[in-house]
Amino acid sequence: MFLDSSFYRAANRLSLARWKMLVARIIRQSDSFTELSNSELRATSLSLKYQVLSGLPLERALPTAYALIREASRRTLSMAHFPVQLLGAIAMHHGCIGVMQTGEGKTLTATLPLFLSALNGRGAHLITSNDYLAQRDANQMRPIFESLGMSVGVVAGNSTQNERQKGYHSDITYSTAKEIGFDFLRDRLAKRDLDAHATDLVSRLTTEEQSGQNSNLVQRQFEFVLVDEADSILIDEARTPLIISGPPDHVSKARAKLYRWAFQVQSNLEHQVHFRVDSKSKQVELTPAGRMTVRKLPQPAALKSLPIADLFDQLELALFVEQNYVKDRQYVVRQNEIVIVDEFTGRLAEGRKWRDGLHQAIEAREGIELSFETSESARITVQDLFLRYHRLAGMTGTAANSDAELRKIYRLSVARIPTNRPPKRDQWPTMVFGSEIQKWEAIVAESEQMFSSNRPVLIGTRSIDKSEIISGLLANRKIPHQVLNAKNLSKEAQIVAEAGQLGKVTVATNMAGRGTDIKISEEVLLLGGLHVICSELHDSARIDRQLIGRCGRQGDPGSFRQFLSLEDEILRTAYGSEFAQRLNKYQKYSNRSLKRFERLFYSAQRKLEKLHFQGRKMLMHHEGLRKDLQQEMGQDPYLDTAGAA
Repeated sequence: MFLDSSFYRAANRLSLARWKMLVARIIRQSDSFTELSNSELRATSLSLKYQVLSGLPLERALPTAYALIREASRRTLSMAHFPVQLLGAIAMHHGCIGVMQTGEGKTLTATLPLFLSALNGRGAHLITSNDYLAQRDANQMRPIFESLGMSVGVVAGNSTQNERQKGYHSDITYSTAKEIGFDFLRDRLAKRDLDAHATDLVSRLTTEEQSGQNSNLVQRQFEFVLVDEADSILIDEARTPLIISGPPDHVSKARAKLYRWAFQVQSNLEHQVHFRVDSKSKQVELTPAGRMTVRKLPQPAALKSLPIADLFDQLELALFVEQNYVKDRQYVVRQNEIVIVDEFTGRLAEGRKWRDGLHQAIEAREGIELSFETSESARITVQDLFLRYHRLAGMTGTAANSDAELRKIYRLSVARIPTNRPPKRDQWPTMVFGSEIQKWEAIVAESEQMFSSNRPVLIGTRSIDKSEIISGLLANRKIPHQVLNAKNLSKEAQIVAEAGQLGKVTVATNMAGRGTDIKISEEVLLLGGLHVICSELHDSARIDRQLIGRCGRQGDPGSFRQFLSLEDEILRTAYGSEFAQRLNKYQKYSNRSLKRFERLFYSAQRKLEKLHFQGRKMLMHHEGLRKDLQQEMGQDPYLDTAGAA
């Protein structure tokens, strides 16, 4: 029988009521531990671990485990968990996504279910959005765990093989989805290679062979995982599978010339006459007139031997790049190399490349030497990776509208945890402008007003190029400011931490919404707290809410305002360029006249969220068919056909 959202909301209220009684019990037990010495507290922890290993269910161990962590945190970090943090941790232990507002202390809350789950000796993983946060959180929380006899490991992009083995075999492991997924695939490849070298059953079972296998593998079984910023990792990042590339294929001189030729001639083609763009898929297709034009275009001698279909395909790829990829938005050029900018975090995606010639096409566009094209050796989707865990839970500040997808794909419920103190975040009226330049000028004017009163401002943008436009306008007004985007990521923690100080003006891409707390001084609180300016809607409302959540944290005052323009990218993406062009006639209208268009932006956002959801469902469907087919053929479903043969 189908159960609507009201059923789950009612179940959520009943669970929270029951769990609140358990919170009171945990606090009483935690207070009783204050009489114990450090060695006695550690002995109590080891005794509890022995009981769990002897068969005590985790559910019965929960009150004592949480009380131990709370007391250990008080001693080592001078922070005792608030009741709402205990409540969120109970929800996470029961396989929920705990929705806790930004600034409510999710990093500290995570120590509770991690410690409890690690008592069974099979390890617990904390997954966060990047290496920096994994290392920072592990180092901050390490004293709590180690005081209770638990080991803590980190697996990051720069970890060696030995460090990875040690990290995965620690009681608690901090890492990212990318590292966990790629290590899983590398272990599958290593097992395949070991099997290929085993000549007979006897050699397979010898002690030497088994020890050799263990030395090549880094992971152990997947037991429990707690996903930080769960909506971003489990939903937004799940649109792209994790892929290990095979041996590179050399790009021939003819192929390289084809890439470059396509970008030289694509400017001769006219939209709707020579090619069409699908507004939903963004795919480009040459029209019959376009194909005829291509046949007549002059071609280098090196291309004469290539089939005409190759020329059509390459030109469509060049047009696709020209229509959909913007420098300093989807990628940056660094030291003659194309580096992808992650669309969800705004960070540089080091080591990643687009597939199917897309990366090489962008290199040709930027006049960079073409890199090798790569094949595929192994792949896994984010959904498949996390469903391999025996137990899965998460925490975030912005999953409230993703209940259905989280239930359907991951079998996770969403538990809304109340704040420790009532929020005081003020929403100022949304401003709508006819053109982007009008919007930028209004944003700078509001920033100047805040700066003159010494109140800090955080301006959120969708991309690097937009952040640099605003930065230039602020500089023209002689307003001192900091810019945080993928080009200066090394300063991220410092810039974000200082964004709430007197007179600070900070311009940031959506990376500012994750991880680092913005500290607010007493003087700033008296001025009304941090003011957040949202310069554009993102494709996902969750990213907008994450940015808004930077102000008004833990009951502090704060405010935010959304600025929109009829030239914003979200309208072109959702409704097509033709529709966006029809809005040009309203460019000179005032904000008061254009307020009626406000609903159009949020409708566009919901439309894009549905399209992305359909894309994730389609990915899961195709991956499921691919895995079923390979399993029927006796092949490893995570390795490519050639490699598994």
